[in-house]
Amino acid sequence: MKTKSILFTLFIFTFMISCEKENTASNNQESTAYRKTMTVSYNNLDVDVIVDKPIQNEVDVLVVFHGTVLYDSEILNAANTILDNFKNILDRNDMMLVSVAYPGENLLLGDTITYAEAALLWVKNNASEQLGITINKVFLAGHSQGGYLVTRLNTMHQTNGVIANAPGPLNLVYRCQLEENGQIPTGVTCTKLKNVYGTTTSNPNAYMQRSLLNFTNGFQSDILFVQGLNDSPIQMYSWPSFKVDILSCTSCQNSSFVEIPGGEHASLFSSPLAKTAFNNFIASH
Repeated sequence: MKTKSILFTLFIFTFMISCEKENTASNNQESTAYRKTMTVSYNNLDVDVIVDKPIQNEVDVLVVFHGTVLYDSEILNAANTILDNFKNILDRNDMMLVSVAYPGENLLLGDTITYAEAALLWVKNNASEQLGITINKVFLAGHSQGGYLVTRLNTMHQTNGVIANAPGPLNLVYRCQLEENGQIPTGVTCTKLKNVYGTTTSNPNAYMQRSLLNFTNGFQSDILFVQGLNDSPIQMYSWPSFKVDILSCTSCQNSSFVEIPGGEHASLFSSPLAKTAFNNFIASH
């Protein structure tokens, strides 16, 4: 009997130690902030993301998208940079940021949307379980081509809100025609499209179908556009038309515009007015 009593006591002691370790591990997980790069998958499509998690284990998420880079070897650096840029203007320190390192070197402009969508759907459907956290609200934000992607995603999936800074390209027919006419230097984006579709004169519809001017209807969530009015002439040529098309949309959630007089391409990250509008938009949604 004495031996059984000792064994029972040892069992209880071991069980208590095990429970204490599990509770400690759980508490450590809840109180750990980190930044890590991981490859995630949705619908059998892999994409790299950088996850910047705060101390909290129940979070709202801001999914961010970088602008165009020429080579896929540069996308992780671009994804880290845009994550830092958004984190620096974000008033909240309790949001998790997920920066999407979408590829583009071997893709036509616009085909990157499949990777952007895979990352968004991973955040919405798989991230909670895989990261061991609770995700509440999901916001999208993008700069330049990243703004193009989040605007298009807003026609495809509902989120808690979308912010697009200087989204583009707005009009590939205009932009690529300038290159074809020798008015501006040729670039990789238009060259790849020309190799597949021919010139803008012979096949303008193919170019327009990939332009952001073709995606101004059916917004499923409220969206904030930020645009510096001293951006490139190519961007500003089509900006008024883009704005009119969106404001006249009858199948969209609310769209709002913040235009920065004298602002450049990255006005969201440099203008106090844009920063305030950005944070107010997130706070109100």
